[in-house]
Amino acid sequence: MVAGCTLDETGTPSVQMSGWLTTSGGGAAIGQVEVDSRNIDLALSHHNSPAALKTVCALLTTDAQTAIGNLPTPDNQLTNDLNTAYEDAATAGNNCYNGSDGSQSLLRKSAAERAQLGPLLATAVDRIVFITGHTPSTSTTLATGDNNDPFGA
Repeated sequence: MVAGCTLDETGTPSVQMSGWLTTSGGGAAIGQVEVDSRNIDLALSHHNSPAALKTVCALLTTDAQTAIGNLPTPDNQLTNDLNTAYEDAATAGNNCYNGSDGSQSLLRKSAAERAQLGPLLATAVDRIVFITGHTPSTSTTLATGDNNDPFGA
């Protein structure tokens, strides 16, 4: 399901994409989903408690659903790519959450789903680069003196 913001359809595709990245925080949303997925792997490798695992799993689901709210983008292909990645991330988070009390089959399913996130999100970033000629910042923190540049310059 794609929900979202109103797009400014003026300017070149690059200008439109830069505007979307700036107003939606699209790059940071990609980065947050990546961080959340890695945090699940970390929690599992440290054999964290079921409650701690539930927390990081829920964060992945919540952040993926929030990122869906940033859609659509000015580019239909990118919108579809990101929607697929975010829907899969939300499903992986739900499976992790539901498996956190010991269901190895759900945890394995979540791990397989999360393993696909990297390539899906990389495809989306590649599409942004194709449109803009620049790699978007996927940092989840703002640099000091941030000038709202979605490419981190």
